[in-house]
Amino acid sequence: MVETTGETWHDPAVPVDDRVEALLAAMTLREKLAQLGGFWEPQEGEGVDGDVAPMEDAMDGGPRTIEAASVHGLGQITRAFGTKPIEPAEGAAALEQMQRGIVARTRLGIPAIAHEECLTGFTTLGATVYPTSLAWAATFSPELIGRMASRIGADMRAVGVHQGLAPVLDVVRDYRWGRVEETMGEDPYLVATLGTAYVRGLQESGIIATLKHFAGYSASRGARNHAPVPMGPREFADVILPPFEMAVRLGAVRSVMNSYSDVDGVPAAANGELLTGILRDQWGFTGTVVSDYWSIPFLDMMHRVTENRVDSGVAALEAGLDVELPTIDAYAQLTSAVESGVLKESVVDTAVRRVLRQKAELGLLDRDPDLAAPDAGVDLDSAGNRALAAEIAEKSVVLLDHNGILPLKNVANLALVGPTAADPRTFLGCYSFPNHVLSRYEEHGTGIAIPSLLDALRAELPEAQIAYEQGVPVRELDRSGIAAAVEAATAAEVAVVAVGDLASLFGRGTSGEGCDAADLALPGVQAELVEAVLATGTPVVLVVVSGRPYALGDFADRCAAIVQAFLPGEEGGQAITGVLTGRINPSGHLPVGVPKSAGGQPGTYLAPPLGQYSEGVSNIDPTPLFAFGHGRSYTEFAYSDLELSAETIAADGSVDIAVTVANTGDRHGEDVVQLYLSDEVAQVTRPVRELVGYARVALEAGAAQRVVFTLHADRTSFTGREGRRIVEPGAFTVAVGHSSADLPLSERFRIEGAVRAVDGERVLTTDVRTTDH
Repeated sequence: MVETTGETWHDPAVPVDDRVEALLAAMTLREKLAQLGGFWEPQEGEGVDGDVAPMEDAMDGGPRTIEAASVHGLGQITRAFGTKPIEPAEGAAALEQMQRGIVARTRLGIPAIAHEECLTGFTTLGATVYPTSLAWAATFSPELIGRMASRIGADMRAVGVHQGLAPVLDVVRDYRWGRVEETMGEDPYLVATLGTAYVRGLQESGIIATLKHFAGYSASRGARNHAPVPMGPREFADVILPPFEMAVRLGAVRSVMNSYSDVDGVPAAANGELLTGILRDQWGFTGTVVSDYWSIPFLDMMHRVTENRVDSGVAALEAGLDVELPTIDAYAQLTSAVESGVLKESVVDTAVRRVLRQKAELGLLDRDPDLAAPDAGVDLDSAGNRALAAEIAEKSVVLLDHNGILPLKNVANLALVGPTAADPRTFLGCYSFPNHVLSRYEEHGTGIAIPSLLDALRAELPEAQIAYEQGVPVRELDRSGIAAAVEAATAAEVAVVAVGDLASLFGRGTSGEGCDAADLALPGVQAELVEAVLATGTPVVLVVVSGRPYALGDFADRCAAIVQAFLPGEEGGQAITGVLTGRINPSGHLPVGVPKSAGGQPGTYLAPPLGQYSEGVSNIDPTPLFAFGHGRSYTEFAYSDLELSAETIAADGSVDIAVTVANTGDRHGEDVVQLYLSDEVAQVTRPVRELVGYARVALEAGAAQRVVFTLHADRTSFTGREGRRIVEPGAFTVAVGHSSADLPLSERFRIEGAVRAVDGERVLTTDVRTTDH
C-alpha cells in the first residue's frame, strides 16, 4: 500500500467535487474499473449453490474471495448480512473486517459501499419483517410508510450498511406476475407518493435508497418474469415512468436499479435513452445507476444483443449503468476496450465520479474512515419496530364484504381451517429473510416471533373453543385433509377459512420473484376446500392472505364475510384477528382490483373506454368483483357538499376541490377519501378515470371534516400524438368517493386556452388539506 497521507481527496473540508477530481486523477484504469463493481461472497454447502437463483451460473467465472475481487479496490460489498444466517454483531464485525482488508491491501485504501435488500425490512436474521409493499399501498398512508422506511434505514446504518435496494416502483399491469407482492399496486400516483415517502424515510436515516426496476419490468408479456415488454412509448411514459420521476424530482433518490426486461426490443441495461436521456438529462438525476444482479452478463447470455462479456460491459457503461452487481464481471474486463479505443476512458471516468461522490458523502474517502458499526448490538426487532409493523398491518387489512357476521362476538365454537391459518411464513413476502434465506436453514425457524392466525385467535378469544384443521396445503394437490376440515366446520357456529400464498423464489412458492401464475384461481386445491366448507351451511368468513389478488367470484356471494390481507408481516396474525373480532376497525383499501374470474387478464382499472366491459362487443367482462380503492369499515362514511373553486382554469392554473366527509356510524373509524379525474375528450385514448388525489381521514363517530384537494392543470397532462407531454384544453370530470367504482359526487370544470407543452419540471402531486367541519 502506497502512503497517501495529505492527499486532497482525503480532506472533508475540501469541496466534494474537488476531492473526487483529485482522486480520479490519481487512479489507474484498473483502479477506476474496480470502483464500478461489487463482490458477493460465494456460499458453499448443501442446498445452497444453485438454490438461490437460476442465474447464478453468470458469476461462475468471477473472483471467489474478496481478496481476489479487491486487488485494485472495490465499489460495493453485496449482502454481507442478507445471504446466510448471521447475528448482527457478528455480521458487523465481518463487514468491518472486509472493509479494513480492502483499505489495508489496496494502493488507495478506499472502502466499499455495503448494500442490502430492505423491501419488507432489513433482510437479515432477527430483523423486523414488515408487511409487503402491496400491504403498504393498502394503507394509502405515505406518512406511515415514511416512518417505516426511517426505522429500516436506522437499523441498517447501525450495523454498517450504506445502501438499500428498495423501493420497488413497478406499476402492476397483470396480477399474474409473481412480483405483484413487491409492488404498491396498479395506480401510478399511489405508487409514486408512497414510494417517494419510502425514499425520503430511508435516506433521512443515512441509507442510499435504490429505485427498482427501471423500467417496465412489471408489464412483461404473459406476466412471465423477465419476459419482453410489449408496450408503446405513450403507455410507458404515462403509466410506468411517473413513480420514478417523482422519486427522483421530489425524493432526491440517490440510486436507481435497471430492469431485467427489454421494452420494444431494447434491454434496459443497454438503453441509453432511458438511463441517461430520461433519467439524467430530463429529470436531473445525479446519483448512481446500479445493475440488477447479473443483468449486464444477461445482455450476451440471454438477450443476445451483444456477442461477448466485454461488449456487454461497453454497451451498459455507455448507456449510463454505473455499477455492476452483485459481483464484477463485464466491467473488470474493460481494460482492453479502453486501450483499443472501443470505449473512451472518459465514459469510465463519468461513472467513477458518481461512485466516488457517494463515497465522499458517506465519509468513505476520509483519511481515517470510521468503518466500525455505529451500534453492532442494535435490537433489529425492537418493540418500537414491532409496534410500527403492527400499525401498518392493521391499517392494511381490507374488509371486502360482510353481511353483519363481523365482528365476531360471543362465538363459543369456531372452526379455523386453511393453509394460511397456522403457518406464519404465509404472512411474509418473498424478500423477507425467513422466506428468502431461512427456508434453506430450517434449524433457525423464522428467526423472530411470528404469531400465526391460530395463535392470535386463541389469545384474543380465550373462552372460545377453536378447532383447527389445515384442510389442504398452499400449493400441493393434496385433498386428504378436506374431510377433517368439513367435520370441524360442521360442528362450529362460524368457520374462518384462511387461504392464499406462501411466498418464495423461482417457482418454489406461489408468490414472489419467478413465481408467476397461469391464472388467478387460488393456488393448489384451496378453492375445493372453500367450496367444501361452504357446503356445510356453516357461515364462512373467508380470509385471503396473499401476494396478489385472486379471483373470488365463484363463491364470494356465499361467504358471510371476506377479508383480504396482502402478506401483512410478523404482526399480521394479530392484525387480522383484530379485524375479525372488532378490536380493530378495518380501514385498508385495495391497491389492486379483486377479479371475478380467474381468466380475462390482464386487468387494470386504468383502462380506456374499450378496455372496459363493452356489452355485446365481447363476451368477456373484465369488471372486477371489488374495484381498486374499495374497502369497508364497521362504521359508515358519507360525502357531501362537493364544491369547485372555479368552473374554468388556464392551462397552467389550478382548481380547489372541496368535499365534506362525515362518520355517520357509531364508532371511530378511518376513511380514504379518493379523488378521480376523467378527461372527457382527448386526442388519444385515456383511462376512463384515474386517481389524482387521496386523503386518509380519522373521524370520531358523528364527526366530519372538510377535505380540500388542489388540482393543478399539470395533473391532467398526458403524452399526446406527437410524443410530447401536453395539457389539452377541454372538459374534465372530477369525482369523489369510496373507490374507483363507488363515486357518489362529481363536478365538471374546463381548461381553456391553447394546448400547452409540459417540458421539464411539472406539478407532480395534488396538495391536500383538511379542516374540522
